[in-house]
Amino acid sequence: MSKEQFFFTSESVTEGHPDKVADAISDSILDAIIEKDKNCRVACETLVTTGLAFIAGEITTECYVDIPQVVRNTIREIGYHSSQMGFDWQTCSVITSIDHQSPDIAQGVNVGDGLFKDQGAGDQGLMFGFASDETPELMPMPIIYAHKLCKRLTEVRKNGSLDFLRPDGKSQVTIEYENDEPKRVDNVVIAAQHKPDVTYEDLREAIINEVIKKVIPKEMTDGDTRYFINTTGKFVIGGPMGDCGLTGRKIIVDTYGGQGSHGGGCYSGKDPSKVDRSASYMARHIAKNVVAAGIAKKCEVQLAYAIGVAEPVSVMVSLMGTGVIPKKRVKEIILEVFDLKPAAIIKYLDLLRPIFRKTSAYGHFGRNEPKFTWERTNMADVIRQKAGL
Repeated sequence: MSKEQFFFTSESVTEGHPDKVADAISDSILDAIIEKDKNCRVACETLVTTGLAFIAGEITTECYVDIPQVVRNTIREIGYHSSQMGFDWQTCSVITSIDHQSPDIAQGVNVGDGLFKDQGAGDQGLMFGFASDETPELMPMPIIYAHKLCKRLTEVRKNGSLDFLRPDGKSQVTIEYENDEPKRVDNVVIAAQHKPDVTYEDLREAIINEVIKKVIPKEMTDGDTRYFINTTGKFVIGGPMGDCGLTGRKIIVDTYGGQGSHGGGCYSGKDPSKVDRSASYMARHIAKNVVAAGIAKKCEVQLAYAIGVAEPVSVMVSLMGTGVIPKKRVKEIILEVFDLKPAAIIKYLDLLRPIFRKTSAYGHFGRNEPKFTWERTNMADVIRQKAGL
């Protein structure tokens, strides 16, 4: 039998990447508001560029939040604290242009206000969840390694062990697959912002030894694995000075690295009444529990909603040829086990909490941390039992 070989690549970015700075600001504002007002409606967009953070969107709340201070604190935590970087939390301009949520939308979301009795979806749209058994996190391997590399870049910058690093950075990992199983890391790409006084040779050696080799398991590399480090030779100018950043421009980084599908809506800056966020988290939770139950090696779930309507207008399940029971039965089990109305999702996943800033970098999925309730596999046994396994 011939071996089917292919290569798959995913990328991630650090919290200091300009688009991620924007995501972090939007989610920090959401957290500050939802901590005081669980009934808030937040759709917060951020633009960052040299010396400027511009905050816009629709926010309806009964509480007061000092948005400029939240913005500055977030930028400080990320590490932009010098005008030499072209972005400084103390001196950058913060401009806000905030409106209320449209009353036409609100009446479809607020319980009892619209055409339907239950809390409806905050918008129409389609959301996907995905899971794969190729890593312990039940995520595709390329994106998991890419996230861990970016997280490591931030760790060694903040703990001072690689004190020449600055906040901006990117990673990219290419995995060689054989018969749909990951076999080896073919190449790793790292772009790391740095201070002007470090030599390229020192930077390259430090990143290979202190970042890549600390993250990528030795058994996944071989003599043919290639490392591409700062391949322009210089990356001093970065962050919002090097590139304009916008909320929601890294949706593939946020999800599955290009494996599975994406509905198109971003997550950051949106309160859980927005199904772009809450239903995507639920779809991931379902897919992960299906894979954890041993029903399939891979699972993709699509949910679709109409604005103001509580029940999804469609539910799709794909096992990608890896299922051990019929796909139709898996969908039946999912509908028996999970309530997919927005209010039920919010309650089940306990989403009315200030937990979203942490999701804004290093992926919304594949992180087994207490606040990431959608990553729990608490329903795997129930699904397995219903499947008769």
